[in-house]
Amino acid sequence: MAKSSYLSPETAGRPGQSSDSLTCVPTPSLAALPIRRLTPRDLTACADLSEDRGWPREEHKWGFLLTAGKGYGIDDPDGGLVSACVVTEYGPQDRLDLGAIGMVLVAERHSRQGIGRHLMRHVVSAMGTTPLTLHATPNGQPLYEELGFKVTGRAEMLCGHFTHDASGPSVATRAATAEDLTAILRLDEEVFGADRTHIITRLPAFADQLRVAEANGRIIGFAGAWPNMATQVVGPLIARDTETAKALIASLAAHTDRLLRTDIDVRHEELLTWAKDHGLASVAFNAVMTYGISELPGDWTRRFAPLTVAAG
Repeated sequence: MAKSSYLSPETAGRPGQSSDSLTCVPTPSLAALPIRRLTPRDLTACADLSEDRGWPREEHKWGFLLTAGKGYGIDDPDGGLVSACVVTEYGPQDRLDLGAIGMVLVAERHSRQGIGRHLMRHVVSAMGTTPLTLHATPNGQPLYEELGFKVTGRAEMLCGHFTHDASGPSVATRAATAEDLTAILRLDEEVFGADRTHIITRLPAFADQLRVAEANGRIIGFAGAWPNMATQVVGPLIARDTETAKALIASLAAHTDRLLRTDIDVRHEELLTWAKDHGLASVAFNAVMTYGISELPGDWTRRFAPLTVAAG
């Protein structure tokens, strides 16, 4: 089966990737192929494109992103997709605060013809003056820099079986309820720096777990854990401080037997050290890049991990 170049940060650190597939000018025939909006009906085609590269199909995540975000793709005249990506928008529709780009794939049968650049230029143009962000692998980073993205941070991907302390967490946590939604949305917008209502309200259906941390009757953090093949991805992770973030991770781990995976801002050194001491191992590093802004909005000190690096 032919494979594809998968530039998504979800697969950072994998062997065999090459940015060469994005550095050539498209041939006239491929450059003429139209870029169209993808819909949830394209989920199978997107999963096929992932599988074509040898990666998991990730249908659960694709379904979420195609519903909550805007997909862009190029149809292959011979069937399937030549390329695809998803943009998740935040803020009011008449004046977006931020767009997060992820799940950028290019089929290898059309590699080394500039298709990735062709698609990315279209997306950047379509987003107009809206600031953009993405997580880039080392191989994909040169293309994004060429398009004007700047490195503004780094995230470290961790994965492993979590081992618990005998003492347990020092911050109280519990399963979230419908009555918590208003407080969660208020805290998330304050910390993230943009309205994510369309994302957060989908978490109860998307995630296996959604938990909150409390102090003096007030919600001071929340985190989700959602299924991605053999792992539980921890994210989003919003917390008042590092101790609260630790408690939320530990509480999520206590309710699953799966491997935990998460992407933590490298500035949270204490949390990274703690997670590694509790069984998680470093898998890869991604560059956090922005376009049109010098840094992400919100309060990074309370933003520990994204929902997924494909959506911010």
